[in-house]
Amino acid sequence: MAAAGRGPLTGTGTLVRLALRRDHVLLPAWITVFVVSAAGAAAATAALYPTVESRVAAALAINGTPSLLAIYGPVFDPASLGALALWKLGAWGAAMVAVLTMLTVVRHTRTEEEAGRLELLAAGAVGRHAVLAAALLVGVGAAVVLGLITAVALMAVGLPVAGSLAFGLAWAAAGIAFAAVGAVTAQLARSARGANGLSAAALGLAFAVRAVGDAAGARGPSWLSWVSPIGWSQQVRPFAGDRWWVFAASSAAGVLLAGLAFRLAGHRDLDAGLLPDRTGPARGAPGLRSPFALAWRLQRGGLIAWASGLLLLGALLGNVATGAGGMLDSPQAQDLIMRLGGRQALSDAFLAAELSLIGMLAAVYMVQATRHLYTEECTGRAESVLATGVGRIRWAAGHLSCAALGSAVLLALAGLGAGVAYGIAVGDARQVAALVGGALAQLPAAWVLGGLVVALFGFAPRRVGAGWAALTAFLLIAEIGPLLRVPQWVLDLSPFTHLPRLPGGTWSVTPLLVLLAVAAGSTALGLLGLRRRDAGAA
Repeated sequence: MAAAGRGPLTGTGTLVRLALRRDHVLLPAWITVFVVSAAGAAAATAALYPTVESRVAAALAINGTPSLLAIYGPVFDPASLGALALWKLGAWGAAMVAVLTMLTVVRHTRTEEEAGRLELLAAGAVGRHAVLAAALLVGVGAAVVLGLITAVALMAVGLPVAGSLAFGLAWAAAGIAFAAVGAVTAQLARSARGANGLSAAALGLAFAVRAVGDAAGARGPSWLSWVSPIGWSQQVRPFAGDRWWVFAASSAAGVLLAGLAFRLAGHRDLDAGLLPDRTGPARGAPGLRSPFALAWRLQRGGLIAWASGLLLLGALLGNVATGAGGMLDSPQAQDLIMRLGGRQALSDAFLAAELSLIGMLAAVYMVQATRHLYTEECTGRAESVLATGVGRIRWAAGHLSCAALGSAVLLALAGLGAGVAYGIAVGDARQVAALVGGALAQLPAAWVLGGLVVALFGFAPRRVGAGWAALTAFLLIAEIGPLLRVPQWVLDLSPFTHLPRLPGGTWSVTPLLVLLAVAAGSTALGLLGLRRRDAGAA
């Protein structure tokens, strides 16, 4: 029974301080990566494009290439240094900020509840909604601080004050909206894995809708860019008009979703989700005779959700690619593409860019699925399995096999969706095999991230969250590093740097074999650490 005088938000401040103390390394690390990337991109672009003419030429080429528009969005003001400098970090950076805030909210709500720690807190002077309120305050606060520091950093490198503030707040707006998304999914799913999966699906859909709208431009459903919270962040148009009124859309979405989360939290019991749980058999299922079978039973729901989303995303992108050759608005881009091989070269470039994006999503799934080892151990469920005589390595191998095979399935299905849609449109069945192969070529990078998480789990289980920071850093190095002209050895740190751009590009098997060796070595090292450390150290 609730203590006398305890309100629904009692203890919120204390829980905020506790969450900040637990994230005192992780959140500053994330924020630093974002701020340095934005400021570095701005400084590097000023040196690369010193004149208005050079900036206009680059922006026109970008705006005439649908593959670039799909991933990064348009340059709204070709003459603006700030618009060109931060073009790559608009939609893509907003999506990464959304990942940060979603994970933060889920970690401090559903993960804590799943581990049983919230039950202890609820026994004290903590209100019913205090945990959710604290998690939202931390997630929203992280987004706002990130946005403001980013704005200051952009001002420091010489960009206009208004545009810098608009850009930083555009990132923050995406983070706020998806922090609320994480709060809602934490009420729907019973597990942190399920909540993260639902959040990732929502983000993937928002990014895909925005990508289709931006790639279509004036000749297609460009209104789709206004349906997505990621699109809203772009439509602020920093350094290209600074549309402050667009923030009303993100703010309204955040408030409405947060209100929905609180309402949903009031209609469920502790350690329960609102989505119905499937009732298991009265007796143990005959198929659960191995750690792999158990891991599959635990992870199949999330994998099916991811697979459905990526199959649909692949089909959408394959369909958009069929019209890529007709969406060239820039004479410069038309001439460049024709010299490189015509419209087929443009379609291949578009598909290669989109498969690269799907490879990044597969890496997100791999990190999430591999972290399930930590969740199983810290909740005590692993102890029950290990008590049956199953060894630690065999138990871990079951979950790792599901994660590795799951990421391969996701890429194959995405490639299949794109290949079927594109192959039917162009009348070439060979495109199916080509795009499935191009998608699977992205797999080694995802496995490298999984191996890193295993190594952290084996030697420093409480630091497995650093896997998300590593993923973000690797993505930023691969995407922004060339623009910043960082040394080659820094670029080589990211596994995404070594992946081939297929279809249409040249490639070598050697980098893929090296990545597979790194993944296998880090996984083996992590399993060795797991075998030697104390059980339950997580």
